[in-house]
Amino acid sequence: MTLWTSFLVGLKEVWAHKMRSLLTMLGIILGVSSLVGMAAIIKGMENGMKETMIAMGGADKVLLEESDVPAEQEHLADQAPGRTMADVIALQETAPLIRLVSPEMRVNNAILTRGGRMTVPSECVGVTEAALEMNLHTVAHGRFFTELDQELANPVCVIGTAIRDDLFGSPERTGREIIPIGETIFINEQPFTIVGMFEHYESEQDRRRRLAQQRQGTPAVAGPERARGFGRGNWAFERKNRTVYIPLKTAWLRFRASSDRGGIPDPRLTDVDLKVASLDQLETALQQARNVLMLTHRGIEDFEFRTQENQVENINQQIRNARMSGGLIAAISLLVGGIGIMNIMLASINERIREIGICKAVGATGFAIFTQVLIESLVVALLGAALGVLVSFGFVHVLSWVTPTANEPVITPMALLVAVAFSAAVGILAGLFPAFKAARLHPIQALRYE
Repeated sequence: MTLWTSFLVGLKEVWAHKMRSLLTMLGIILGVSSLVGMAAIIKGMENGMKETMIAMGGADKVLLEESDVPAEQEHLADQAPGRTMADVIALQETAPLIRLVSPEMRVNNAILTRGGRMTVPSECVGVTEAALEMNLHTVAHGRFFTELDQELANPVCVIGTAIRDDLFGSPERTGREIIPIGETIFINEQPFTIVGMFEHYESEQDRRRRLAQQRQGTPAVAGPERARGFGRGNWAFERKNRTVYIPLKTAWLRFRASSDRGGIPDPRLTDVDLKVASLDQLETALQQARNVLMLTHRGIEDFEFRTQENQVENINQQIRNARMSGGLIAAISLLVGGIGIMNIMLASINERIREIGICKAVGATGFAIFTQVLIESLVVALLGAALGVLVSFGFVHVLSWVTPTANEPVITPMALLVAVAFSAAVGILAGLFPAFKAARLHPIQALRYE
């Protein structure tokens, strides 16, 4: 008997006992769909986390953060200068392995108003031109700050699209895209002129969905999409769209003067972000920056570095852990399905003992019987895998409605291949014992069986 004939016989056996075969395959179907669904969720999480990291500045971005002084320097804690423009200038002039330095001075508790409308930005910060490249911002309309704006501390600002939507109306409400260049808004009751607006930032999934709607003739604009799913999958893009930038000197003079300092503006920066010249020299660049900062801080180590590389490693570790746990759960489901296949194959052999005896009596070898039973087990597993793949597409479609847009599940060919291959392996393993049992039946005893 050829393999193809054995395969057809296996299909006929499945068709002859439809309900029993379907129930047998149910474990395989659930196992395959759970394996593919788990892999799709993890792939979506991976895409979302990496896309978020890139949106926040990329892997070569390093954050210079404040920290408590070491225990041996506690007596110098009151003299710690914090992060100031002296650090920025020193790094720019004497740290060649640091390609870009971006100082930031945040406006705390900023409230934006225009007419009767009010909104709260994700961040309202004073920056230099370096912030554009550091945070991967693109000015779509108008301009960014000039050197004259910085020097004269002009009351100008560049806003994100979500700020525009809140204060001037979104394209969905107005039916057109408003470009508020030259308009005046109030930041903590101080007037500022809008000189620029960033482009609208969105995840790759949102962009594809918007383009698909446009191709279908459905009105779609580059505005904030209705949130769906649980969590804040698009928080990085939402944050960038709700950003307000003002000149650094403007933030310093207008929002940092305090009565307890005699009206003298606080010179300390909120953030200092760095970009290294090469990721291959990251450790060397950070050591160079540390040496420079130790001089400007008079030997007081009240700072630390936080790298995006650490976040990449954390992302990879989380993905590995999720794949391991998800794969283990799906593998258990498939093994349970394999036990079901073994059980039904043993029952099938008991029903066909006389048939096996007749086959052996007319010349069928034990190996031929063994092969036939094994192929029938494999057929059941592969049919279950095929149905499981179909179910997994519907399962992932449902999952896409309960997960954040940025983490939308993505089915990969590798996940499908692994699921089908594992199902086939389970089918073969589950069929080994019944196949051995059938092959070892004595023809005379089998013919006498009633």
